[in-house]
Order: sequence, then C-alpha cells, then structure tokens
Amino acid sequence: MSRRGDLLPRGSLAVAGGPLGRHVSARAVSWVAAVVPLLVATAATMALSVAERTHCIQKGWVGSDQFWHACFSDLPALYQLGNLDNGLAAYVGGEGARTDHPVLTGAVMAWVGGLVPDGAFLDQTRWYFALWALLGTALAVAVVYLTAASRPLHVTDAAHVAFSPVLLLTAMLSPDLFGVALASAGIWAWSRRRPVAAGVLLGLGVMARTYPLLILLALVVLGLRSGRLEAVRRTLGAAAGACALVLLPFLVGLNTMAILRSTQVWWDSAAGLGSPWMIPQLLSHPLPTGATTLLAVVGLLVAYAVGAVFALSTPRRPTLAEVAFVLVALALLTGKAFPVQASLWLLPLLALCGVRWRDHLVWAGAEALHFVAVWLYVGGLSTPDRGLPPGWYAVFLVIRVVAVAYLVWRVWHTAAAREPLPDPDGSDDAPDQDPVDLPDDEEPDEEPDELAGDFAGAPDRLLVRLA
Repeated sequence: MSRRGDLLPRGSLAVAGGPLGRHVSARAVSWVAAVVPLLVATAATMALSVAERTHCIQKGWVGSDQFWHACFSDLPALYQLGNLDNGLAAYVGGEGARTDHPVLTGAVMAWVGGLVPDGAFLDQTRWYFALWALLGTALAVAVVYLTAASRPLHVTDAAHVAFSPVLLLTAMLSPDLFGVALASAGIWAWSRRRPVAAGVLLGLGVMARTYPLLILLALVVLGLRSGRLEAVRRTLGAAAGACALVLLPFLVGLNTMAILRSTQVWWDSAAGLGSPWMIPQLLSHPLPTGATTLLAVVGLLVAYAVGAVFALSTPRRPTLAEVAFVLVALALLTGKAFPVQASLWLLPLLALCGVRWRDHLVWAGAEALHFVAVWLYVGGLSTPDRGLPPGWYAVFLVIRVVAVAYLVWRVWHTAAAREPLPDPDGSDDAPDQDPVDLPDDEEPDEEPDELAGDFAGAPDRLLVRLA
C-alpha cells in the first residue's frame, strides 16, 4: 500500500532506519541497521505486556481479581488445570496432560511445564509464566525479523508488529505466538522460493495453531491464478509430511485423544467470547450448539469462497499476505469464538499487507476497547453489580467485528486498485476492468510483489470477471 497520506509522518520511523525509496538500491542501506531497533522495540513491547500483568504475578491468577485488573492469562490457568508439570514425555504418552490446543502447542506447553522447579503452587505458576515470557519474547522477536525479511524493501512495515498495541495486550494471554511464528516463517520461506521449507513450516504451524491451513489454501488459489501449481503441490506435500511426523509419536503411544481433543472441544462448544454468534446469547436468546456449529462451518466455507473470488478477480494478482489476511479475518469473524488472543494471527499478515498506520490504529483501538470489555463482562458473571452488562459487551463486540471487517475492506480495495502488470509475452490477455477510484491520499502500488515466491513473473492463467 502507498504510504502517501499515512497517519504517521515518514520521518517518525527514522529510529528503525526510515522507509526505503522506490528506486534505492538495497545495498545502499544497511538492512541490519533498520531491523535491530525493531527487534529491541519488540522486546520492550513484550516487557510491557508482562508488566501489564503485575497484579496477577504478585497475587496469583485466582478469583475475579484477575478480571478486574485485566491481567488474566491462559498460561497459568492451563498450567493449573492441565497437569503440564509432568513434562513432554508424559504429554505424548497420554499420562495426564490435558490441553485444548493442537498437539504441537500442547507439546511445547508440556515441555515448558517440565522445566518448572518444585515449590509452592503459586511459585510454580509464576515460574511457568516467566518461562513463557522469555519464550514469547523470543517468538515475538522472530516474528518481527521474519516479517522484515519477507519484504526487505519494506523493512519498516515490521514496525506494525513491534509497536502494536495488539501485541502488548495479547502476547502473554496464550501460547498463540508459537503458531504465529511458524506461520510467519512459512511465508518467509515461500517468499525466498523454498516451497518445501515453506510447506514444512506451515504444516508445523497447522499442528500448533490450525489457521496456517488458510495460508496453504491461499497458496492453492494463487497457484490456480498463476498456473504455477507444481510449487504449490510440493508445499502441500511437505506440509502433509510435517503434520504426519508430528502426529506419529501420539499414534505410536496410542494417545489419539491428544490429537482429537481440540477438535472435539470445538465441535461441542457453544458460541464463545468475541463471536458474533454470541450476540443472541448476550440478548438472552442463545443459539443451540448445533446451530452455532453449522453457522461456523458455513462461515468457513463462505470465507474461502470470498477469498478465492478476491484472489482471482483483481486486475493484478494480490499478494499471499493479502489473500491470507482476507481468509483468516473472515474465518475469525464467522467462527464459533474470536478470543482476544486470536488477533495475533492477523498482526504479521497486516504488516505484510502494508496497511497504513491510521487503519492499524483504528483496529487496535477497537481491540483495546474489547480487551477491557471482555474482562469486565467475564468478571461480572460472578459479580453482576460490578461487571459489564451483557448488552454493553455486545456493543464492544460489534465494534471489534466492524473494525476487522474494515481492515478486510481496506486490503481488498487497495489490491483491487493496482494496475495489471504487462504480459511478459507482450500481449495483454487480462480482461478489461473498470479502474477503481482511490482516495486522494492513496496511489496504486506499482512495486513488485516480494512475497510472490515461485509465482513471480507468471502471467495470469485464471481470472474471474466480476460484473
């Protein structure tokens, strides 16, 4: 996206090396000098995320106090309920570890739990949280590095991750950063024309946090448009192999419940926090669980259909990050639950799309409002006279949904505004399309797609004409 008219002045990111000009040589600017300050800033954001939970670190994650102080975290809660102190071997063998997360994330959680020293239970939860704080910081730094490395001519777009209020609020809520790092690594590998490595990393991501499956689907539809399906097949094959390798120890240990648990919990659950399907429940008319499941499945199919239309209909082929962002965002908006921490899934994709800071901060503001509202609502379930009434939580839930939908529209609109690239064979087989009117503060992006990977230079083989 063009930076013209962005909310933040171009000089405001000078600490991160400043934006590269359109015609500057990559050798003219030190890439490391631009990235290192962003990595330091990421560590500082993570430190603030830990500091935001100081009350719970001191008093423990018990009772409704953790909601009034907005310091709740799934990490100590999962340690308390999941028998994760038995370690990795016990988890793989099915000896007591219980988590609702995919198996690779569960394995990492059990491994971290095995590092917690013996002691009082409160001290153990503090240790577990502290170990995750260190691991989470390393993962967040990796995400920022991979985001910058995926688009080396747009290094400062990684600042959308490093400085984001969303990272500060949600990073220490759950182990989701592990899956986000694997997904970011997979996109980076694809951008470097390493389809097998991309498949392995995205396959591991699916085993850690299932949404990278949507990134693989984005590759499929872009492969259809470009005609470069051979690279996509290699990626999908490597992803399937990585998934099989992760699942093998659980199958050998006859611990199939660990494999199926997250899916079973999702299937049996009612509408959860953040989901628009929860609004009827907030208005005292809850949807049946079966109806919610059906709506979520249909929503996922609609999300992929809309994402496919987006990928196949724009005058110029959209980037992998843009198609993945549309798919993931729509899947979250129509899912059974849209928990606070799931916004982390969107953050590096947003950065890779080059979304303007103005739009980012509009979304982050809605996320911050929902962050406060959700804890006041949950706390009010046990103390109604002190918490947020259900109707008001529904208002903040809708504000967040609208903000995410706005980002989807911005990404789609900007991709649709790009002029088609000339056919490398000298002919123009693309159908005539009416130009999209852009605001005065935005211009079509004529720069090459740095995420194209094996799609780079391929003419369009499949286009969909929209009336």
